[in-house]
Amino acid sequence: MSHVLAVLEQRDGAIRKVSHEVVTGARRLADALGGGAAVEALVLAAGPARGADQLGTFGADKVITLTNAAFGMYAPEGYARAIADRVKAGGHGVVVFAASATGKDLAPRVAARLGRPLVQDITDVSVAAGAVIAIRPVYAGKALLKVRVTGSPAVLSLRPNVFTPVQRPKAGSQETAAVDGSRGRVVVTEIKAAPAGMLDVAEAPIVVSGGRGLKDPANFQVLEELAAAFGGRAAVGASRAVVDAGWRPHADQVGQTGKTVSPTLYVAVGISGAIQHLAGMRTSKVIVAINKDKDAPIFKVADYGIVGDLFDVVPKLTEEIKKLHG
Repeated sequence: MSHVLAVLEQRDGAIRKVSHEVVTGARRLADALGGGAAVEALVLAAGPARGADQLGTFGADKVITLTNAAFGMYAPEGYARAIADRVKAGGHGVVVFAASATGKDLAPRVAARLGRPLVQDITDVSVAAGAVIAIRPVYAGKALLKVRVTGSPAVLSLRPNVFTPVQRPKAGSQETAAVDGSRGRVVVTEIKAAPAGMLDVAEAPIVVSGGRGLKDPANFQVLEELAAAFGGRAAVGASRAVVDAGWRPHADQVGQTGKTVSPTLYVAVGISGAIQHLAGMRTSKVIVAINKDKDAPIFKVADYGIVGDLFDVVPKLTEEIKKLHG
């Protein structure tokens, strides 16, 4: 029997949203493997993680929490060692991570310790003839690569905001164990939180993104005001060109080399729509594009398009949204 291990992420002692997606993807794989394959969700933390008891509803048969005082913050080598040891002891057939900032650092470390290849940034998974089949975008999303993983364990990372969490009425069992978390060569000394009230673009239900069409970094204030009009539910994103110019931090970047987002509403302002940007936001539920160039590629993926000067359109849109919110 080949079980699936879903490696989850916690921040400040709470399970992160992306972990629900990882469990959902792991559940899909376990069901495809058949033979009673189970999903074990693994959490590393300084103590009990908030939300761990809810993971069964997303598909975890068992939730395992490995605790150590050093696991309060992400500890690359300690995490990798503990996870690899768990995989070796449990004989898991598949190990699944999120292709998040943490996952992109951690998954290769674990794969190396296991002597196994890593398939990253996966957008779909299945099983054929007992082998894991992974689909990942290449060439900025212009093509899809099908990878057949032979041998065990298969080590995978799933692209965030692709595997929609699916809940079911089930509670998984819980297990907690203390492990060695001795410091390695790399030690995380501090994690700086975003300013109060600022949402992560990868987790916000509404994202308002700006491009070079804003002409000056100070003009992002126009987008900040639009985002604020949504009552604390919107984050401000940016195109790669804007980030490369130093107008916005990399944490705000949406696209192939930034974050993949899938909000309920995505508003692209002054963004032409390069394929690299589209690769990071095309799965948004509703896309609104505002651009003065009627031939901008962004309009090809937009559900609603407004051709006009953003400095005229956005303030008016902001006022109308404020009226709707009373």
